[in-house]
Amino acid sequence: MDFNVKKLASGAGVFFTRAVQFTEEKLGQAEKTELDPHLENLITRADCTKNWTEKILRQTEVLLQPNPSARIEEFIYDKLDKKLPSRTTNAELLGQYMLEAANEFGSGTPYGSTLITVGEYQKRLGGAERELLQTSAATFLTPLRNFLEGDWRTISKERRLLENRRLDLDICKARLKKAKQAEAKAAAAPDFQETRPRNYVLSASASALLSEEVDKAEHELRVAQTEFDRQAEVTRLLLEGISSTHLNHLRCLQDFAEAQATYYAQCHHYMQDLQRELNKCANAVSALHTTAVCPDPVSSAFLSGPSSPGATVSSSSSQKPSTLAMEQTQLPVTGTRKAKVLYDYDAHDANELSLLADELITVYTVPGMDPDWLIGERGNEKGKVPVTYLELLS
Repeated sequence: MDFNVKKLASGAGVFFTRAVQFTEEKLGQAEKTELDPHLENLITRADCTKNWTEKILRQTEVLLQPNPSARIEEFIYDKLDKKLPSRTTNAELLGQYMLEAANEFGSGTPYGSTLITVGEYQKRLGGAERELLQTSAATFLTPLRNFLEGDWRTISKERRLLENRRLDLDICKARLKKAKQAEAKAAAAPDFQETRPRNYVLSASASALLSEEVDKAEHELRVAQTEFDRQAEVTRLLLEGISSTHLNHLRCLQDFAEAQATYYAQCHHYMQDLQRELNKCANAVSALHTTAVCPDPVSSAFLSGPSSPGATVSSSSSQKPSTLAMEQTQLPVTGTRKAKVLYDYDAHDANELSLLADELITVYTVPGMDPDWLIGERGNEKGKVPVTYLELLS
């Protein structure tokens, strides 16, 4: 118990003298040992790295998870070192609601079947988002967080220790300066007024004590200087490791950008497929509506029964203009254009044409065709191509 009290008292004394030295330095009443310029630059660079890493980490978390409550939940689970339970993404939840609504309205109805189609693709988008979140957390967020909670804490600890060593060094310098001033003052003004031998003995003893105090202060200064230099070297080595940290964060940033590119490419692909599915559904509904409103002339004539030979002739003759009209709609409009392919595209059926990025093809449209599609030709190959994958040339 006695040892602990002494140690506590000694620590309190050291803390007090450091506080006094620090205060006097701030007030300009004490000299301060300046660090090496190279070390100062390393410290400035490390502080900049820490500050921007914190900002990038926080904003990336907001980007990937805009819900603050969900971020707090993730933080708590991370601090408790427990696995975060699986959470349904907003797109997956929307897709599930659409599928449930389709069951209520009837999957055989046009609205119900469309809800099923859109709901399935929303769930696919949600799955792609979930994959993005998992990949980004593993390859980008975790390394940044590990730097702030691991390497940076070690650097901060060594920097605080370096600051304490600097304060101890300046305290020793001030102590030595005061001891030398006292010794010089005693040597410059000896007391010759007293002629008794006892006074000469006391004067010699005081001089010896002052000399001993100077030697002690010089020894403490050498020890403090050695400890300061050693700690400065340790801190410098840690701060120079910031360059390796930058390289590591560079690789993590590339992985994050790659994950984003993959996610957005998947979303684009899913939305293109969804657009084609919706167009097919719209065309099917339109065809059903047209058949119900305007029945086929041949079927009407057949159902009404044979009335006269003339009627039969008129019915057969009425098919010719319809056939000619269909043939005309299949002809391309005059004037074709060249187009440059922006991205690779794989044909989904025999009516489409596969594309390779940067190749040139000839495109044109036909009356009544979906505006999001064109007819593309490459040599003897021909098929539908999506407009979004092309750059039309003049």
